[in-house]
Amino acid sequence: MRPIIQTNHVSKKYKDLQAVKDVSLNVNKGEIYGFIGLNGAGKTTTIRMLLGMIRPTQGTCFIKGEKVSRTNHRIWRNVGYMVETPHSYPELTVEENLEIYRRLRMISNPNIISKVMNQLNLTQYAQKKAGNLSLGNAQRLGIAKALLHTPEILILDEPVNGLDPAGIVEIRELLQDLAFNKGVTILISSHLLSEVAKIATKIGIIHEGQLIQEIESIKLNQLLHQCLIIDSRDNKAVVIKLSAAGYTPVLNKNGLIETYNKKAIQHPDEISRLLVYEGFPPTRLSLEEENLESYFLRIIERKGEMLQ
Repeated sequence: MRPIIQTNHVSKKYKDLQAVKDVSLNVNKGEIYGFIGLNGAGKTTTIRMLLGMIRPTQGTCFIKGEKVSRTNHRIWRNVGYMVETPHSYPELTVEENLEIYRRLRMISNPNIISKVMNQLNLTQYAQKKAGNLSLGNAQRLGIAKALLHTPEILILDEPVNGLDPAGIVEIRELLQDLAFNKGVTILISSHLLSEVAKIATKIGIIHEGQLIQEIESIKLNQLLHQCLIIDSRDNKAVVIKLSAAGYTPVLNKNGLIETYNKKAIQHPDEISRLLVYEGFPPTRLSLEEENLESYFLRIIERKGEMLQ
């Protein structure tokens, strides 16, 4: 099955700056692709190439198998997008902004505006000027414009930027409904890695312009490090006892004992029993798992070491 969104070895260079280098990503129908990276990593540049806003120095972008180019206008009928700051006419109301966009999109059904405002909880702000909206509601308006023509594909750059926790949950549930129940293909970039972990079905990590990893979210859990944290009244002595038993413990920067030993992680009761027997009963014994943010930092740190 051909990917719905695809970049084929795309690169973008600005004079001496290599913004994106040889990026090939694939997003299948109904997927939510989380595109993550540090500021300046190349996320927005890649998205702008994908949308035909800038031309790649090398490589090609495809939407539904069709090459993205400035002359191929047909492919944008199925695409809704929001890149960086959501733009609007500040002196016009929310409803008037959506009406203009409805006409530009040549959407015949005027009722679509009220439907989309309901979807994004904007109905109460329908008569408010866009320039007076909060950052979060301006973001909602940007997403509303992206959804107005009921697209098959959504490309959203930082879609939950400025939203409060309740708003983030609303947008998450909306995007999940669109993808899982309506088959919409979604690519989102975000610096909120905890949110990406909750919503994405596939994650792409870009660092210094290069796509260093692309992974199914289901497989991510297999890559997250698990660690047994141990505390006692004499951690140095406990490290010696655990080392002798083959558990390869280390003292972390907080003075607590860490071990990544699989046997210890799977059977913390044996660790407890051993330490009690040796006269060092643990005051803390807890299993901790890496989250996406910690995993991301570990991966880019390892990549940096390889490039040195």
